[in-house]
Amino acid sequence: MTQSIEQNYQIILDSIADGVFTVDLNWRITSFNRAAEKITGIPRSEAIGRRCSEVLRANVCETDCILRETFDTEEAVVNVPVYITRADKRRLPVNVSTNILKDSKGDLIGGVETFRDLSALNNLKRELFKQHSFEDIISKNPKMLKLFSILPQIAESGSTVLIQGASGTGKELFARAIHNHSPKRNGPFIAVNCGALPETLCESELFGYKAGAFTDAKKDKLGRFALAQNGTIFLDEICDISKSVQGRLLRVLEEKVYEPLGSTKTMVTNARVIAASNRNLEDLVQEGKFREDLYFRINVIKLTLPPLLERKEDIPLLVDYFVHCYNELRGRSIVGMSQRAMAALMLYDWPGNVRELENAIEHAFVLCNGDVLHLENLPEHLVPKTNGIFTAEGLTLKEIEKHAIEQALQRNKGRRLATARELGIDKNTLRRKIMRLGISPST
Repeated sequence: MTQSIEQNYQIILDSIADGVFTVDLNWRITSFNRAAEKITGIPRSEAIGRRCSEVLRANVCETDCILRETFDTEEAVVNVPVYITRADKRRLPVNVSTNILKDSKGDLIGGVETFRDLSALNNLKRELFKQHSFEDIISKNPKMLKLFSILPQIAESGSTVLIQGASGTGKELFARAIHNHSPKRNGPFIAVNCGALPETLCESELFGYKAGAFTDAKKDKLGRFALAQNGTIFLDEICDISKSVQGRLLRVLEEKVYEPLGSTKTMVTNARVIAASNRNLEDLVQEGKFREDLYFRINVIKLTLPPLLERKEDIPLLVDYFVHCYNELRGRSIVGMSQRAMAALMLYDWPGNVRELENAIEHAFVLCNGDVLHLENLPEHLVPKTNGIFTAEGLTLKEIEKHAIEQALQRNKGRRLATARELGIDKNTLRRKIMRLGISPST
């Protein structure tokens, strides 16, 4: 009878698609299923009786053993990304989950670990980036995808474009994408941060000057419009230019001509103009701070970029993208981010938008000693410290998930469809989570 139970036990293990093995209290492998053989490249006969660290050779075995953490806390660990080394020396990304094993008396007798090959998932992620990207802009937010769908037409049109959005939302990325898909793609792309130029220099930087036009003008200098000939000029933070420069810019847009400072010769420009502003230009027009005629001249096509707070479903996608970029840049092999760290990112409001998120990932890369970005690797201000949300030793993932859904419901005034979109899940999944987590309908 015992032999029959053991045979059935092995049949059950071999039917599981994930790799599964069990260990005793001395870390010796006591069972090893067929999927584990396939993923590691090590036969069951060779794995049984060996220490698990000798078989998996994971990057965390010596320093942050996940099974050891499970033994110490007697709590399950779920979906931790790590690397293992196969028998053929090839490193493989896997997701690991662990739990303890107890006998009929409740005494600890060992542990069980399941692991899933992430190679196919990583390939799917690359395909996902292709489906949810335009140039270097990554998103699956409906508003952003709508912008992606019309960008090729806008690029081909040659019309003046106004891009509005808060700082860090990717206005220059959109401008570059429009240029790269336009008939002027082989020409230069000249970016000018108008907000960083003093008022006295802005005019000369844009239009250039002749020698002797003012003190220290010892030789002719080409302006940005001249440098952008046959290409695109991107006027970032156009809201900050003075009224006098606004007047000269209006003439350039209407007549395609300008004069460098100190010159009587008219220059012709064919540069396409893309303008951007982090403030609402309509409001500035009403306040008398921006010329109405210039506003209507640059507002031929207007793109409004949503802040990251309104597209939080993009955060996991953006994290994967930035992790990939910094792996390539720094020669690292970070496999991903822990659930608690991701929960912190999802709870934060991101006033600095995508730029702030990228900075947070770079910060985590610098402080991370392993292959997984943890909560303690993130900038301190991203870790919630008030209202009992959670700290490094705080709430469980279930409680964090409940709090995140409650906050999203509050932001969307109880509208479940909008909440589901923000969280990047199906509305039926949200309904089930609300029931499972016991979230009040009045939230």
